[in-house]
Amino acid sequence: MSEPSTIPVLPRSYAPPRITSTREHLVPAAEHLWRVQENDSGKVLGHLRVLTDPLGLRYRAERLQLASGAFRMIGEFWQPDDAVSVLRYS
Repeated sequence: MSEPSTIPVLPRSYAPPRITSTREHLVPAAEHLWRVQENDSGKVLGHLRVLTDPLGLRYRAERLQLASGAFRMIGEFWQPDDAVSVLRYS
């Protein structure tokens, strides 16, 4: 008897999240990941990652830890503006 084959499901590509802030903009960094940069200085505030949830899309605010090369989660939100705000003020 053979085992049932599983077909890997590839992640869907998403358009950049729409943010209402005029202080920051999003720059593509990877699949489902955008860099949050200040408009005036170009300073990187952190990253915004799109995640799927049974109830809809979630937006995770993250910061890259240079020493470890890993992302540290700051918070997870239903609205991309909330994720950008937490990066701005933390």
